[in-house]
Amino acid sequence: MTRKSFTIRDIATAAGVSPATVSLVLNGKGEISADTRTRVLEAAARLNYVPRLVRSGPAKPRTDGAGTIRFLKIARHGHTVNRDHNVFISDYIDGMSAEATRRGYTLEVVTHEGQSASAIAESLASAPASGVIALGTEMSETDIRVLQGVGRPIVFIDTFFDVIEANFVNMNNEDAVHQVLARLRQQGFRRLGFVASPVDTTNFRLRQEAFHRNMARLGVPVDPAHILAVESTLDGAYADAVAALTRGIALADAYFCTNDVIAYGFIKALREFGVRIPEDVGVVGFDNLPVGATMDPALTTIDVSKRKIGNLAVTVLDDLIHAAEPPPPVKIMVGARLVARLSDRGPADPRPVPTAVRRRGITETASGSR
Repeated sequence: MTRKSFTIRDIATAAGVSPATVSLVLNGKGEISADTRTRVLEAAARLNYVPRLVRSGPAKPRTDGAGTIRFLKIARHGHTVNRDHNVFISDYIDGMSAEATRRGYTLEVVTHEGQSASAIAESLASAPASGVIALGTEMSETDIRVLQGVGRPIVFIDTFFDVIEANFVNMNNEDAVHQVLARLRQQGFRRLGFVASPVDTTNFRLRQEAFHRNMARLGVPVDPAHILAVESTLDGAYADAVAALTRGIALADAYFCTNDVIAYGFIKALREFGVRIPEDVGVVGFDNLPVGATMDPALTTIDVSKRKIGNLAVTVLDDLIHAAEPPPPVKIMVGARLVARLSDRGPADPRPVPTAVRRRGITETASGSR
């Protein structure tokens, strides 16, 4: 199929405004009402319109340190961008700050909590900046297109979409999940489970998809009974895991959890039902948050350099700002490193493990081995 390239006139027709108004909105200029600006940005998003950079030649070298990069810390629903994850967001900021300073920019951090993408775009259009880096953890495909509609050079981190013509710097979830599953198999675990989350987050979805693909790659069957879904906050993951264990579930030999916070809540629930970690069930997380190293047992997890992601985001953004011609989208994947600790330590000898839990505080066991 031939892909149609939409123009400013198409957006104007869809939004019920003039092409001149669309141009002003996309360039962050003019006295445009909030309602009109929102209509234009939403129309641009629906039409998958990708604004082109102004072709005015390369930017002049900065000699006075002028230039601001704005980092948007966006929490659309707060299930993943919250106080439990402030550490990794700080690491992103550290990486951005170091590279921004090296390149002569000032880094400005702006937090948006519970706001729509249109509202964020409106505030962005009214506050000049050389370029923008947006935390895409909780952003949808439509959200990303709306922010692109502002027409500023922009890079998205902590998310990834194959089919959007946008710039992304994210972690390589596929490689990370393969490392986890290969590790669990090497440790002698046979029945592998996954603790997912229904929260709408791109990296969560990518990890769940990677779990199924890599289980097939390793020749390990997936038992649907070994797939759990819990909320992504610590309290929510714990409560949902307790509810599942109370109902009675078949336990896998080891679980890969979507992230460390979910792993913390899951482990807390398992212990309430007398399940030992790792003697009965192994657990692996994702994010390498500091608490994992001090747990008993210490949590095996995946580490991806957030500082490197922040550093690369500024590098890509600087190239966009100085581009003489609109460059093709840049999509960078940063590799992962498995941090092996004790929470998935395999037993020296096969032993029976609990395969079902009936109610709080009582664990019924059945013979089996890893």
